[in-house]
Amino acid sequence: MAIRQARPRRKFSGSRYVDYRKKRLSELGRAPALTKVEKEHKAVKVRGRGENYKFKVLKAAFANVFDPTTKKYTKAKIKIVVESPANIYYVRRNIIVKGAVIETELGKARVTSRPGQDGVVNAVLIK
Repeated sequence: MAIRQARPRRKFSGSRYVDYRKKRLSELGRAPALTKVEKEHKAVKVRGRGENYKFKVLKAAFANVFDPTTKKYTKAKIKIVVESPANIYYVRRNIIVKGAVIETELGKARVTSRPGQDGVVNAVLIK
């Protein structure tokens, strides 16, 4: 069964909405990417609405880490996920989401990008 991002079929009261049209391809949703920490980097190109494209990172090995003191970005190897505000079980499974704290070669960093949507892992060092 497909994932839809459309109005639900039922109201909060439990009664049904009256259908005024059929399903549309533009209402189609997708399963989350759930970017994992791996040894190699893997991203896929996904077509969006209006012939736009997005890149989903499925496996991440490196992150672009911003150092606030030197104001520079450095490409650093990701070791593990330390903390995740989205789901406590993402830490155990090493899944990177926005806001997650990752351990890198440079130290701990907080992820500022959405790897499953942006196609890149950007992070800021935590002092």
